[in-house]
Amino acid sequence: MEILDILLSATFWAAVIRIASPLIFATLGELICERAGVLNLGIEGIMVVGAFAGWMAVYSGTGLWMGVFVALLAGMAFGLLHATLTVPFGLSQHVVGLGITLLATSSTYYAYRLALPRVTEPPRIEAFEPWAIPGLSDIPLIGPALFTQTPLTYLAFVAVIVVSLVLFRTPLGLAVRAAGENPAAVEAQGLSVTALRMGAVIVGSGLMAVGGAFLTMSAFNSFFFEMVNGRGWICIALVVFGAWMPGKALFGALLFATFDALQIRLQQTEMGAGIPYQVFLMLPYILSIVALVAMSRRASVPAALMVPFNKGER
Repeated sequence: MEILDILLSATFWAAVIRIASPLIFATLGELICERAGVLNLGIEGIMVVGAFAGWMAVYSGTGLWMGVFVALLAGMAFGLLHATLTVPFGLSQHVVGLGITLLATSSTYYAYRLALPRVTEPPRIEAFEPWAIPGLSDIPLIGPALFTQTPLTYLAFVAVIVVSLVLFRTPLGLAVRAAGENPAAVEAQGLSVTALRMGAVIVGSGLMAVGGAFLTMSAFNSFFFEMVNGRGWICIALVVFGAWMPGKALFGALLFATFDALQIRLQQTEMGAGIPYQVFLMLPYILSIVALVAMSRRASVPAALMVPFNKGER
């Protein structure tokens, strides 16, 4: 009965959508990269950079939307580095991605200590406030959950629609997908595989950073180094879960967020009183792995994913 009460609570579903929002941004970013044929394992570090850059910009006196833009630019800068090393130079995408994560997290730590050398507790900023959409927010259960969120949450759902339309309804999207499936055919059409892949990684990395910025500018109002907490690695799994389709990836993000929100609520019930809290912390990851295994068996991996392409080769 306690679980049923939780599932029928508007505050529970509002928390689900809030938890899913940064995952949506980052998963879309990774999906764009992989659709073009590049695995971006720098996602974890790029999210950390986005979280810090956006927060620091707002703390320094800029507006909230300018903070989001700064986070976007920071993510794109690391995306440019990743793309340069992996696309034209053809270096290992695994090694470069992990290197980007290490570089991004360590440089963020250095920048934080350099900017705030004597701070023992992270300063707070005025974060985005929830926007209640008139009329829709009054719908029972659905209204308070879906239509009383911060602007970045609404932007995350809009991003799903935009990415879907661009990838599957425009010539640019067709070219990006072809770069990840058959780059030789792209070159035969007179298009640059290098430009398409680099552009996809740069744009995708920018979205990852916005996902990180959500944590400091919507979910919380300060920055701390553990706040990303493995979300980047979850997003890589969500891309596979969603079979490289934005809509399915959105469903995967909501599913993981549901598990995560549920374990938090269960810890506060009588059921959670006699069970070690670590069991509840494991719950969303275990259930996500089970769902990933079930869905990934039918997933179709982009044929040229992680395959370097040199102009003129067949």
